[in-house]
Amino acid sequence: MDAKSDIRTYPEVGELAFGNNGKIVVSVFMYVELYLVATGFLILEGDNLNNMFPDVGFELFGLRIAGQAFFVLVVALIILPSVWLDNLSLLSFVSASGVLASAIIIGSVFWCGAFDGIGFKHKGTTLINWKGIPNSISLFAFCYCAHPVFPTLYTSMKNKRQFSNVLTFCFIICTFCYASMAVMGYAMFGSDIQSQITLNLPTGKISSLIAIYTTLVNPICKYALMTVPIVTAIKNRFTSNYNTKPLTMLISTTLLVSNVIVALAIPFFGSLMSLVGAFLSVTASIILPCVCYLKISGNYKKPFGFETIIISSIIMVGVVVAIVGTYVALAEIVGQM
Repeated sequence: MDAKSDIRTYPEVGELAFGNNGKIVVSVFMYVELYLVATGFLILEGDNLNNMFPDVGFELFGLRIAGQAFFVLVVALIILPSVWLDNLSLLSFVSASGVLASAIIIGSVFWCGAFDGIGFKHKGTTLINWKGIPNSISLFAFCYCAHPVFPTLYTSMKNKRQFSNVLTFCFIICTFCYASMAVMGYAMFGSDIQSQITLNLPTGKISSLIAIYTTLVNPICKYALMTVPIVTAIKNRFTSNYNTKPLTMLISTTLLVSNVIVALAIPFFGSLMSLVGAFLSVTASIILPCVCYLKISGNYKKPFGFETIIISSIIMVGVVVAIVGTYVALAEIVGQM
């Protein structure tokens, strides 16, 4: 962005580096990642609601729809009106409370362990579970995959010199939150911890219900905001004559229906997020920024320069993580189907 001040979005960085092909590649990884994260929202909702209200369902033409699948459909119907909205300012306000929601969830989980009888007494039997390393790295990548929004964040700042300080502060806070939840979760439930800690919490405790309901409200508010860039990109493929409100509603509805289908076909939250982290997040947040930087800065012409060697090493590590993590995540998904 220092090389070209009018850049506003991540795909434009790809375009500056590699022309239209670069823009397409960056856009595809961005939009597929957003699509699968939106799908993960539906799975998360279905899992938690099914945990709170088991054995709820209905019969349709002799087919019984119950459990997680039932709640995925219910949540999709609740979300549907929000994807038709023109003004998402209200949802933006609720979604912006995500930081507060995270603090509430961490506080509620701590209260469950400290004061509601669960305790922090579980101890691991092995120091390192080597089979879990690829998944762990993939999930770490998913947790830190906000890089596609960095250009937008940078351009919105009044004092752009503070950008590095903002990133440092945010990453420290995120790391503290992730580490706190990880340590508490393992200390409370050991190896029995599930992909979402809310599935382990007793539903009869007030602190547990606060954590669960906070977890449920956030994705419902964020879904429409998460899919707006995808809908906009699809709309832009049509001429202005067809770019109408009904078309927007049709695209949004079709996108939601496809998310539901994927969520019902692959209802494995942890494995799906691991796949997103390994294949999409690592590519969008590690590999592509490094490759684009080498091309834009011209450092690729100095193959033995110190900076080039360091960045090339990061790219190689990213490629290895992407390949191994994607293979393990896919194998896990196939094994559960």
